[in-house]
Amino acid sequence: MSLFDQKLSTLQESLHKKEITVSDLVDESYKRIAQVEDKVQAFLTLDEERARQKAIELDQKLGTDDANGLLFGMPIGIKDNIVTRNLRTTAASKILENFDPIYDATVVQKLQAADSITIGKLNMDEFAMGSSTENSGFQKTKNPWNLETVPGGSSGGSAAAVAAGEVLFSLGSDTGGSIRQPASFCGVVGLKPTYGRVSRFGLIAFASSLDQIGPITRTVEDNAYLLQAISGLDAMDSTSANVDVPNFVQSLTGDVKGLKIAVPKEYLGEGVKEEVKQSVLDALKTLEKLGATWEEVSLPHSKYALATYYLLSSSEASANLARFDGVRYGYRSPNAENLMDLYKNTRAEGFGEEVKRRIMLGTFALSSGYYDAYYKKAQKVRTLIKQDFENIFAKYDVIVGPTTPTPAFKIGENTADPMTMYLNDILTIPVNLAGVPGISVPCGFSNGLPLGLQIIGKHFDESTVYRVAHAFEQATDFHKQKPQL
Repeated sequence: MSLFDQKLSTLQESLHKKEITVSDLVDESYKRIAQVEDKVQAFLTLDEERARQKAIELDQKLGTDDANGLLFGMPIGIKDNIVTRNLRTTAASKILENFDPIYDATVVQKLQAADSITIGKLNMDEFAMGSSTENSGFQKTKNPWNLETVPGGSSGGSAAAVAAGEVLFSLGSDTGGSIRQPASFCGVVGLKPTYGRVSRFGLIAFASSLDQIGPITRTVEDNAYLLQAISGLDAMDSTSANVDVPNFVQSLTGDVKGLKIAVPKEYLGEGVKEEVKQSVLDALKTLEKLGATWEEVSLPHSKYALATYYLLSSSEASANLARFDGVRYGYRSPNAENLMDLYKNTRAEGFGEEVKRRIMLGTFALSSGYYDAYYKKAQKVRTLIKQDFENIFAKYDVIVGPTTPTPAFKIGENTADPMTMYLNDILTIPVNLAGVPGISVPCGFSNGLPLGLQIIGKHFDESTVYRVAHAFEQATDFHKQKPQL
């Protein structure tokens, strides 16, 4: 039995009793990576020397008052678009293949303050643009449940590493479902917090009004511990919210009696596979037995969410990615005779196809004569989508539905069809547009591949989302099943 089969709280207890050491946990991580990484390919960079050195230092603190952090000594993987000082950070793009940041992202600083240990940086779709981790500039991560299928994206490496037992938990980022969708495909727990709950300082931007860092874990309880550690106001991020951070773990009571659940008919409609619908209906029956009630509702503007998202996110991406020009840092084309050539050739050679596609779309939507017709209209529809959620939350505590319309698909199956690939995020995108929190928890299997249940909450009400997710998790055993690599 792996140490990582145990909950964080159990491991902490074992550490304090000196039944295990921090070095044991780090050994477990690198031993597992050595066993399965050639199959899964979740990591882009490992930080083994520093991780082992830090483990030795933390072992000397065991038994003292300095060993009481929530995440003390726990091994974690970091998505490769979250900057780490003196540890290569590429956003899975050739344009940043030799980039060593000179500072840590705020979430990384918080993890270090909690004495967790960074094992390495995790693969992703380039600049977080994709739903399968096939758009990485370096390698394709595989789904540990079936190595012929994708792990989801863009945080595919983050989800696959946790599912494969390479790390206890990881950080991902979610712009349109990039934590929840791979969590669903890989059978783990992934939360997108409320926009502003977690600092974005040090997150390489894709779409700044949508991006949010969040935790990927084996259990809901571990997820709550990790969110606790990374949440809070940050003076370095003007979009981080000045709201209290509650004790999320205290909300895991298992009690959902009297809770009112809304189930949008649009989330169980066309395009959602029958086995996915059935797993959600079965999950609702479980929650009903626990004392909750549910009703069908409508989110009428959700049908416009996909178009709205791709216009807004691509527009923001075209602005954010303008900084990668070969002048200040990152890749610089050797094939340039003048400044204009330098810009064009660096970006043509450094960016992948999907990134170029979105830059082109975003630049078009923001261009003179098209701005009002596309970008401005999309912003108006975004407001309508947000109002839909507010109307539902005036009467209900949470919204429940599937995380993805299908289980994981085969590697290469959708690469030639961008629209089919984009449709994978159709159930997760509205949450980002509205800025509300959402979690994916395992709720079933289809032909041996995991399915995810999505639970969506009110702004800054992650506590209720966790309460429902934990109650469901405790009443089922889907989270206990592991891929056999």
